[in-house]
Amino acid sequence: MKEAIFGGGCFWCLDAAFRVIDGVKGIECGYANGNTPNPTYKEVCTDTTGFAEVVKITFDESKISYEKLLELFFLLHDPTTLNRQGNDFGSQYRSIIITLDKEQKEKAKEYIATIEKNYPKKIVTKVEPLKNYYKAEEYHQNYFAKNPEQSYCQFIVLPKVIKAAKWQELKK
Repeated sequence: MKEAIFGGGCFWCLDAAFRVIDGVKGIECGYANGNTPNPTYKEVCTDTTGFAEVVKITFDESKISYEKLLELFFLLHDPTTLNRQGNDFGSQYRSIIITLDKEQKEKAKEYIATIEKNYPKKIVTKVEPLKNYYKAEEYHQNYFAKNPEQSYCQFIVLPKVIKAAKWQELKK
């Protein structure tokens, strides 16, 4: 099993969308690359801790590659908006790829260089090595499945889940 860590806005969206992908064995919502030990959601939301909301994805590389995960990650969010996704704003919502080794760093940078010409604005996604990571509170884990009727889930998360499922069908 391998791991990948991505941040692209609210972690509830990426969590739910990546859960429908074959080869993804686990998802954990968390906070990465900040300055406060053991941050809480309330602290991260102050936009003073330096943390990004991220998902840690455990995947079976024989079923899905890191490059395919990158492809889906960029499909699920707008990598050209700095510190915001939709109505969520603040550095905790920044577009970020946390790399776990030199190979991931190289693949992420190469992928961005390849796709950037397809965007009307510059991609602002940060590619950084893992500095630190803390698991988010339990109520954030698999939030969409626990709260499918909540309006944010219906209007923001569900369309991303549908997009991920359609993407997967096209890749078969």
